[in-house]
Amino acid sequence: MLTLLAYSMVIVFMALIMTKRLSAMVALILVPIAFGAIGGFGPELGPMMLDGVKKLAPTGVMLMFAILYFGVMIDAGLFDPVVRAILKVVGGDPVKIIMGTFVLAALVSLDGDGSTTYMITCAAMLPLYKRLGISRLVLACVIMMAGGLMNILPWGGPTARAASALGVDVGSLFVPMILPMIVTGMWGLFVAFLLGRRERNRLGTIAMMAAGSSHDGHAAPEVAAGDPQIARPKLLWFNFLLTIGLMVLLILGTFPLPALFIVASAIALMVNYPSLHEQKERISAHAANVVPVVSLIFAAGIFVGILSGTKMVDAIANSVISAVPDWMGPYMAMVTGVLSIPFTFFVSNDAFYFGILPILAKAAAVYGIGAAEIGRASLIGQQVHLLSPLVASTYLLVGLAEVEFGDHQRYTLLWALSAAGVMMLATVAFGVVPVIGRVA
Repeated sequence: MLTLLAYSMVIVFMALIMTKRLSAMVALILVPIAFGAIGGFGPELGPMMLDGVKKLAPTGVMLMFAILYFGVMIDAGLFDPVVRAILKVVGGDPVKIIMGTFVLAALVSLDGDGSTTYMITCAAMLPLYKRLGISRLVLACVIMMAGGLMNILPWGGPTARAASALGVDVGSLFVPMILPMIVTGMWGLFVAFLLGRRERNRLGTIAMMAAGSSHDGHAAPEVAAGDPQIARPKLLWFNFLLTIGLMVLLILGTFPLPALFIVASAIALMVNYPSLHEQKERISAHAANVVPVVSLIFAAGIFVGILSGTKMVDAIANSVISAVPDWMGPYMAMVTGVLSIPFTFFVSNDAFYFGILPILAKAAAVYGIGAAEIGRASLIGQQVHLLSPLVASTYLLVGLAEVEFGDHQRYTLLWALSAAGVMMLATVAFGVVPVIGRVA
């Protein structure tokens, strides 16, 4: 009964947000409450919801002040030189811009933090996408594909979780995955090329030149950013050093992320907009971006709290594992790779890697498939994982890119699945994951 309830809840939730019957925030709150009540958990739902909100509260605070900080930096003109430089290199070609977005996101993702990647890449590229009329769904898609790829880095989280859960060395999981990651990265770049070519066909030739004129001799759109009344070109170097210092502290993990962004936002506002009136204006200007993202985070806390508290997560996991027929035993590595896609989408990474993966590894060991091989197969699902409504940072991405969560899922899902398919084929081709066990 609980298993049927869990699957029904997930299906109804996904259907409601992808068909736009409900907003993501409303669905995240009402759907789990309704199904929790149906399951007879009514009196216990309050504490479950509160537990979920508490878990995501630091993330919500961090995102609130991160959006405010980077909003202030955009207002002040910190990223104007970057936009001009990119525009000079790509010449207004959507293909080059979108491929450049993927490369930039992949490079920024080297720090292993998805939120940082989204904030920096969107802050640098969104003004360019807006000026050229390129779809922001494309921006969110290529950034997420780059983030999903680089999430496999040992310090990104999933690899370390898999190694800990299986009791194997992190290096034995990650190093063999480098070649499949390179192949998948090349596929991601190719997807960016395809999306760029589609946008170029839609928009026509955008022959923008950095000097302000087009190839046909007519004036090109102005590349300077925003409102000159709020720009602070004289504070460019201060803002640059403040942002670099913030990024360094983020990478070093010196202070908790929420604390860093709270302090950085206060400094940025105080220096760039010293009067009380100006500060209120900047906060009000970015409230429209902050409120939807933060409200989604706390709504996701309701969903996660009820999903975990009612043990629906465990019910889904047990049902899938028990559904694997005996004849699939020798193919458990491939089965794990396939299962990692829906599992890391519908349940959290912690639930999958610590609760489900050890069971899969134990079943695979009977057929001579090593724990490290199962661990590598489990990483394939990370190409789709970031599309999950349970990933807090994804709400930041859609908020910064100014797109709807359901639209982002629909647009990106097939491309993300294609990346997972490419990674699976690459792991098999390079012998990283065996197709069949060595013992029958």
